Amino acid sequence: MKMTILLAAAVATLTTSVAVANPVVPVSYGQSIYCATREAGNPHSKYCDYLAWSFWRRRGGWDATLDNACLMNPRFVPSECGGAAHY
Repeated sequence: MKMTILLAAAVATLTTSVAVANPVVPVSYGQSIYCATREAGNPHSKYCDYLAWSFWRRRGGWDATLDNACLMNPRFVPSECGGAAHY
């Protein structure tokens, strides 16, 4: 009788630990193309507005808004690329 209860408890523990160990929703890692290819300090993406991106490089300015947005959300899409800008 004690062996049956012990065995049942062991089986219940193993099945619940396996179910708890697996995530319910698969986590998706990755970056948007805009965050993966950004230049530090350039708020424009060369894939959306190449002229603004080039002018910013020529000017030598520094603006970390795209850097900060990609740090907070790696899947960020800038508003100039058709995404909603959420900083």
